[in-house]
Amino acid sequence: MSREETDNKIRLQKVLASAGLGSRRACEELIEQRRVSVNGQVVREQGVRVDPRVDVIHVDGDRIAATSGHVVLAFNKPAGVVTTMADELGRPCIGDYLSGRNERLFHVGRLDADTEGLLLLTNDGSLANQISHPRHGVRKTYVVTVAGVIKREVGRQLRAGVDLEDGSAAVDDYRLLQSVPGKSMIEVVIHEGRKHIVRRMFDAVGYPVERLVRTQVGPIRLGDQRPGTLRTLSMTETGQLYSSVGL
Repeated sequence: MSREETDNKIRLQKVLASAGLGSRRACEELIEQRRVSVNGQVVREQGVRVDPRVDVIHVDGDRIAATSGHVVLAFNKPAGVVTTMADELGRPCIGDYLSGRNERLFHVGRLDADTEGLLLLTNDGSLANQISHPRHGVRKTYVVTVAGVIKREVGRQLRAGVDLEDGSAAVDDYRLLQSVPGKSMIEVVIHEGRKHIVRRMFDAVGYPVERLVRTQVGPIRLGDQRPGTLRTLSMTETGQLYSSVGL
């Protein structure tokens, strides 16, 4: 083991380079420009050594999570897959898509079996808890399909709030994407985490949901990712996600 790696500490520029931020010289320039912080303190000189397993490193305010061994995955959950790592009833579950991975992964929140779309997976329990905790108000975006032409006043109703059996609920944003005689597609944004909340809200205004797809969690978008596939978030996406919950 080299001297710089004694006691698990490595020169900061080497850690930054390993995380994909450029050559060591380019990373030294980031430090010189005081764009790097370790455990909340701006680094003001070269030669600082860190333990990437425990030290929290930010560049331009974004967390460099790749240094800690943590991973965040985006999964496009198909309809019919239950949000568990194993299912005693033999139903398709998330664990079926994780063969060959060695990390102990957590699903961040849940999606109903009939709901499709973006589900985050991580081996960082702290991140999972922060995203799931209501106090952070992490916004989730859904595309909702209902039968028929939806009335114009529905958007106003959902923004104002509708009464449910466990209290009032409202959307943060509402946008009509398509309305044709056979169906309407609406994009809604919410920060609520109550069970079946989107479906129950649309039931309350008289438009039962026929299809529900989550397309975004915080800063992370589903994009054109195919159903049933996993992808590792980029360093930029991961940093934005950590920053969005104050990590």
